[in-house]
Amino acid sequence: MMQALHGSLVALVTPMNSNGDIDFNSLEKLIEWHIANDTNGIVSVGTTGESATLTVDEHLKVIEHTIKCVNGRIPVIAGSGSNSTAQAIETTTESQRIGADFSLLVTPYYNRPNQKGLIEHYIKIADECNIKQILYNVPSRTGCDILPETLEVLSKHQNIIGIKEAVNNQKRINELVKISKQSQEDFLIFSGDDESFFNLITSGGHGVISVAANVIPKSISDICKLIIEEKIEEANEINKKYQNLYDLLFIESNPIPVKWILFKMGFIQNSLRLPLVNLDKKFEENIMSEMIKLKLL
Repeated sequence: MMQALHGSLVALVTPMNSNGDIDFNSLEKLIEWHIANDTNGIVSVGTTGESATLTVDEHLKVIEHTIKCVNGRIPVIAGSGSNSTAQAIETTTESQRIGADFSLLVTPYYNRPNQKGLIEHYIKIADECNIKQILYNVPSRTGCDILPETLEVLSKHQNIIGIKEAVNNQKRINELVKISKQSQEDFLIFSGDDESFFNLITSGGHGVISVAANVIPKSISDICKLIIEEKIEEANEINKKYQNLYDLLFIESNPIPVKWILFKMGFIQNSLRLPLVNLDKKFEENIMSEMIKLKLL
């Protein structure tokens, strides 16, 4: 039976040893911590998980290890998108074979297809891969934007069940929520932007795929839960506390800041794959003082 998707889904980092190898022990500790802190689902090897610099073999090993460790307790969403349609089909098919509950498919980056190309790309994956799929729209990183009228077409495919939307624009959010409400089954709208996820969910969205949840899993989960329970003021009070943290998490390219914070919290080594490098020292003091203020140390 397919697990329900809602609330706080963490865009999980991929822990690495100092030599750049995957640190599977730290990955297991992170997963257990998330489950204990009410994270509602794990996105494995998305952008935050450094999908761009993992080999295909490593990519699938991290997803498989995550699935085994989670052991059905919460859904696992495999980051399986690519700017190559054939590669996305291969990674999505393999993710399904090893037991992923859902897949997350980023728009084709660098190629910059038009809307017709996007429709054909996603329909071909959905036709060939019998796993429920969430599209991921982040034009600031990919140079490619899924327009609402394109999403409306794609939402009619039985295997395309939602979108992670990182465009922070109220008109866009309203259009997506309208598509969701008009679909025969509940088409899921997830925020891909921590700074504005509160607004998206209160506007009728279903949750967030969050970078901040890597470091404050219980709080992000609580905010989502309170909104669903219509305790909006209570949720807003918690959310307001973290506005500065949301900004600091993107002071350099994600996942540079979030990995540094998790390193300071004692969860992982401060190790990334080139071309990403460790956090610039000039940002450390600001982040450290915010961590102290939020009792993350």
